[in-house]
Amino acid sequence: MKLASLHSGGKDSAFSLYLAEQMGHEVPVLVNIVPQDEASWIFHTPNLDVLPLMAESMGKELVTAPSSGSEEGDMEGLRAALEGLDVDGVVTGAIWSDYQWDRMGLVCGDLGLKVVSPLWRKDQDLVMEELLSSGIRAVIVGCYAEGLGEEWLGREIDRGAAEELKRIRAKTGISILGEGGEYESLTVDSPLYSRPLSIDSAEKEWSRSGGTLRVRSASLAPRKGPSGGTS
Repeated sequence: MKLASLHSGGKDSAFSLYLAEQMGHEVPVLVNIVPQDEASWIFHTPNLDVLPLMAESMGKELVTAPSSGSEEGDMEGLRAALEGLDVDGVVTGAIWSDYQWDRMGLVCGDLGLKVVSPLWRKDQDLVMEELLSSGIRAVIVGCYAEGLGEEWLGREIDRGAAEELKRIRAKTGISILGEGGEYESLTVDSPLYSRPLSIDSAEKEWSRSGGTLRVRSASLAPRKGPSGGTS
């Protein structure tokens, strides 16, 4: 099928897009909803202004639509972005959130679009392992759960981080994928990127309830070749 990717810039949307293309689907369009309120009911909000760089690196069209950030506003924004697109369906990074699944399903159903969710209801440890093996690289840009301190902001989600997240889960019950809103991520590289994303400057904002890494400037870096040179 020809699909649009609901794309936040986080690891789950990047991984679901990668898997959809591995399944043989054509995914020429990224769709991003931009909530005015960071406490969006449905969509990821940190650092959405780097999405054009990601789209450029993947050679894909980027379609955006605003939202107030309320439940109704998010659904209206999604509908506005999807209406008129020449696609058969939408690929999402949903894993366990019935709330997100239901809301996105309602909009897509009304528009006659199929919903493709390669990660839906998969075991989270398995998803983490497959993500780490895929070549996708992401960093944590938001921390909102016990056990995730300021030192996690900007940290890459690698095997060491995954093992640490599992240890925190054993104590506090968090989702190691951040599926419960424990953390947000930003994808800096993927097998679909022609060039990786470079975070050139960023600032940490921290309070008692958690914090966010605000990317102030970013660019696409040259891809290093096998010998360490650039290409």
